[in-house]
Amino acid sequence: MIIRIKNLRLRTVIGINDWERDLLQDIILNIEFEFDSDAAAKSDDIKDTVDYKTLKRKIIKYVENSKVFLLEKMADDILNILFKDPKVQSAQVEVDKPNALRYTDSVSVVASRIRS
Repeated sequence: MIIRIKNLRLRTVIGINDWERDLLQDIILNIEFEFDSDAAAKSDDIKDTVDYKTLKRKIIKYVENSKVFLLEKMADDILNILFKDPKVQSAQVEVDKPNALRYTDSVSVVASRIRS
């Protein structure tokens, strides 16, 4: 089964320019992860699934307290958070930075991982 967290809008310090290090900027996260849902489908019990509310809180805490320079670093760190849950089998994270470039809506990176 796939769980998606769509358009999680947060503010953080991110970027390589001096002026970016002094202010909070908007980012938008789209997160997708896959897990074996058989046990959860049978039991209807939260302990048998991936608790996406808890994951969302961990991601928010990380993003709001991070001061990374690159979108790539943030995407990889979020994948690391997701994979701390042993039920997560694969995941994809998109980190979108609105207005990062003049004449564009946004710039984003997409990172994915599969548990080996």
